[in-house]
Amino acid sequence: MGFADLSIAEIAAEYDLPPEEVCHLCQQLGIAYKTQETRLALEDAKAIISMILSEREGSVTPSSGGD
Repeated sequence: MGFADLSIAEIAAEYDLPPEEVCHLCQQLGIAYKTQETRLALEDAKAIISMILSEREGSVTPSSGGD
């Protein structure tokens, strides 16, 4: 497995998220890390980024006005 050469902190900065939120995603996905500076395996980084993007797609919905 290759390394993406991305840390949790770098992914957080790239996607404008608090590093703690990316750490939480790591925990949800079962990705082991030590600190926010931990370099991630390529597949782990892809899984985190995919989850971030899918959550953003899910949150971009028309607001329900209840009119």
